[in-house]
Amino acid sequence: MVKCIAIDDEPLALRQIKSYIERTDQLELVASCRSAREAQSIIEQEPIDLIFVDINMPDMNGLDFVRSLTQNYFIIFTTAHSEFALEGFKLNAIDYLLKPFSYDEFVKATQKVISLVDLVERCRAAESAVATQNEAEEADQGYLSVKADYKTQLVKIADIVYLESAGEYVRLHIEGGQTITTLFRLKNMEASLPANNFLRVHRSYIINIKRISSYTKGRIFLDNGEYIPLGENYKERFFNFL
Repeated sequence: MVKCIAIDDEPLALRQIKSYIERTDQLELVASCRSAREAQSIIEQEPIDLIFVDINMPDMNGLDFVRSLTQNYFIIFTTAHSEFALEGFKLNAIDYLLKPFSYDEFVKATQKVISLVDLVERCRAAESAVATQNEAEEADQGYLSVKADYKTQLVKIADIVYLESAGEYVRLHIEGGQTITTLFRLKNMEASLPANNFLRVHRSYIINIKRISSYTKGRIFLDNGEYIPLGENYKERFFNFL
């Protein structure tokens, strides 16, 4: 549902827009206002998607009113003066209805907004679904099982600052200065780590990207004060990440 507010100093014009909104299923009229000042107080209190606003009004005209808005809204200008059309579109208005306009013209203009609002909602839903999936994957991969000192240890992945290859072994550098050495190849360890959190930056190093503090002259500095060299073959991938 697209929440609307209508602004016009002419009672008959305001009544017409109100009736058009009420005839359109996807629109909901939040308020109808006789002035821009009145509308400003409504917008501060109510969530609004679409604003129908006349241009030629006393006190504050529609163009100045739109310029004064601190948030983004869909705007449809309604006016009897065609000379304001260009100025209206410069303010990124969705459409410009020249009075007197028919219900069909009204529907054609508002359908653009309805489609855009629907697109935004679908994009938000998709982003939310992806975020939920990522959270679930991270939860499943919250710990890494490694064999060290003749026992199996569970290491919290988020606590790993970086991993270092040591021949047939991998040394895990953990938050707080702890290190764990396990019989494992770095390439195989890389496959066990969540790709959205860890990045191989050298043939001998994989870093937790959330631990990066800065980069300069071939060195990646981590939040524990250490730095890791950036290998020549890994520069493109690292810079793409940045």
